[in-house]
Amino acid sequence: MGEYVIKLPDVGEGVAEAELVEWHVRVGDLVREDMVLAAVMTDKATVEIPSPVDGEIIWLGGEIGQVIAIGSPIIRLKIEGEGHAPAPEPAKPAEAEQPKAEPVKAEPKPEIRAEKPVEKPVAPVVHTPLAAPVTIGAPRAEGDRALASPAVRLRARDAGVDLRQVTGTGPAGRISHEDLDTFFARGSQKPVISGLAPDTSVKEIKVVGLRRKIAEKMAIAKSHIPHITYVEEIDVTSLEELRALLNTKKRADQPKLTLLPFLMRAMVKAIAEQPQLNALYDDDANIIHQHGGVHIGIAAQTPSGLVVPVVKHAEARDLWGCAAEVNLLADAAKTGTATREQLTGSTITITSLGSMGGIVTTPVINYPEVAIVGVNKMMTRPMWDGAAFIPRKMMNLSSSFDHRVIDGWDAAVFIQRIKTLLETPALIFVEG
Repeated sequence: MGEYVIKLPDVGEGVAEAELVEWHVRVGDLVREDMVLAAVMTDKATVEIPSPVDGEIIWLGGEIGQVIAIGSPIIRLKIEGEGHAPAPEPAKPAEAEQPKAEPVKAEPKPEIRAEKPVEKPVAPVVHTPLAAPVTIGAPRAEGDRALASPAVRLRARDAGVDLRQVTGTGPAGRISHEDLDTFFARGSQKPVISGLAPDTSVKEIKVVGLRRKIAEKMAIAKSHIPHITYVEEIDVTSLEELRALLNTKKRADQPKLTLLPFLMRAMVKAIAEQPQLNALYDDDANIIHQHGGVHIGIAAQTPSGLVVPVVKHAEARDLWGCAAEVNLLADAAKTGTATREQLTGSTITITSLGSMGGIVTTPVINYPEVAIVGVNKMMTRPMWDGAAFIPRKMMNLSSSFDHRVIDGWDAAVFIQRIKTLLETPALIFVEG
């Protein structure tokens, strides 16, 4: 028998470390090649770490929420044959207990799969349920596929559990072994009868993964940027009529248009007249990086939390192209499959709560950008036309700007230009 060490692979250009967000295995598990063992996160993108070999897990290097340096040992397996047990790297995971170094026999690269040293088949992973499972609600509808590693699926299948009934706490609702444990534990409890008795319980929830990324990003934005927020109402009656007409005329290969692509095209035209809005502010170096390409981040709520996929080069996409890219990125964000490339590189951001958008919001700028455009809920309101009240479809834009580099006047001019384009949508398609 030998030992095989898996190191944290390079998960992206320029990334020196990543946060451990999920273990899919536990010590003692028997795993097969290609089984997903763990997941790490960087820039809100989740990267899964598969096993290059068959073997038994004998050591896991880190706790959920721990930031680990690229190249650090993260998993040790006992395998058939001599194995590969490299010496520990100089870079070590913060505060992690490091295993005792073994004699070095080989140094496999983390991204390259080793030759299969196993000749005998490895028995499947077997777990013993903590209690008889019962159904405690239906987090996923009929036909939905639960996200889970092969080891979790096998364990659930052995226990006779429908994974759609299990609430996942991982990225995009991924179900972990701990979620299964919680499901089993609840199965042994009697139903709680609601009443007026006080509830003195306190649940401690560790802030890790995407929630920690969001918290850090928001704290940096609010501590660095003096926000100025400007709110304007937009009459989108004509725009809605045009949108409905275009959707009846669209080709089968074209996506259904929402309001978002129209807003993106309006922003592109407004930015052409005020390029200082499409910029990143390096406040350490006191340099404003004004970009020619308009890379629009779309703040999107997912089962795991807020992410911002980026439509690159919106200035080079027409209405249908913007809509198609938004749909593609939205699907990737909701399923937790968005890549680091898709989640980085924005120069200005749109945020919207859709039908929950309220009347006014105070959007937080996506640091280090200098502007964010917030979309509030569209509704029909009575508007005075000089002679009578008439019903119009109205929508507010609540937009924030970095007041260090964007004056209030410039912010108002930018939003008023977008207002003109949206209220007279034919202008969006006029060149020049």
